[in-house]
Amino acid sequence: MANVILRGCGTALITPFRDGAVDYDAFGALVDRQIAGGIDFLVPLGTTGETPCLRDGEKIRVLEIAKEHSCGRPVVAGVGTNSLDGTIANMKLLSGHGADAFLVVVPYYNKPPQEGMYQYFKAVAEASDKPVVLYNVPGRTGSNMTAETTLRLAALDNIIAIKEASSRGEQILEILLRRQEGFGVLSGNDDETLDLMENGADGVISVASNIAPEPVTALAHAVLEGRMDEARMLHDRLYPLFRNCFVESNPIPAKAALAAMGLISNELRLPLVPASEWAYGIMEDTLKELGLLK
Repeated sequence: MANVILRGCGTALITPFRDGAVDYDAFGALVDRQIAGGIDFLVPLGTTGETPCLRDGEKIRVLEIAKEHSCGRPVVAGVGTNSLDGTIANMKLLSGHGADAFLVVVPYYNKPPQEGMYQYFKAVAEASDKPVVLYNVPGRTGSNMTAETTLRLAALDNIIAIKEASSRGEQILEILLRRQEGFGVLSGNDDETLDLMENGADGVISVASNIAPEPVTALAHAVLEGRMDEARMLHDRLYPLFRNCFVESNPIPAKAALAAMGLISNELRLPLVPASEWAYGIMEDTLKELGLLK
């Protein structure tokens, strides 16, 4: 198993569409922009990438492009479903196409108990020859994975980190305090990155860095390097972007912003739809405040 270290800022990449098809050229350009902005690792095929609406061939090509343009940064591919067979099938589909690690979400809709989560992730880890990153996001899955379950899973050889988006501060702090050496904790919510990293988290898997890779990465690096005054200044400056990326369901606002910047076509796949006029205006104003839109 390759040694994959995830620290700093990773971007949960959007998947651009044009006329209903994946816009692979735009995707490659977006990854190039991420690398130029200093991003530490890339996370294609997650929630932000509208992956449930991608066909198998599209998933493969998106991952290949991310790897081709990564300049050696780790690439963590989303593979999670709400079925063990489905998740293993995704791992097999993508394993030869550039993934350095797999991001696996807590199964959604099923509402598994804690023991079910443990056995599921254990089986996933045993089926993979690549490192696994857990993803806890109860707001989307309907189930929260407790600190105790996370720490049990952290003891397994190739489960290397968790993306924590539960917004349960005490739970995440317990993971940070009790985790074994080498197990990473990454913020799954941009607006919580500063607080979590101040308490020992290793970084963030960010939505906002799709739009502003350089300052979001600078925030994470400032905390890692102990430059807290700079980190707080960056957090305060970026907070409106962090907040407004979720005025409608992710990735609707992020895509609106990137479209306003002329980087993509403002298209999503049903059941998601482009931003309302209200949300689009909010993102335009946010970009102007950050100097990203004239």
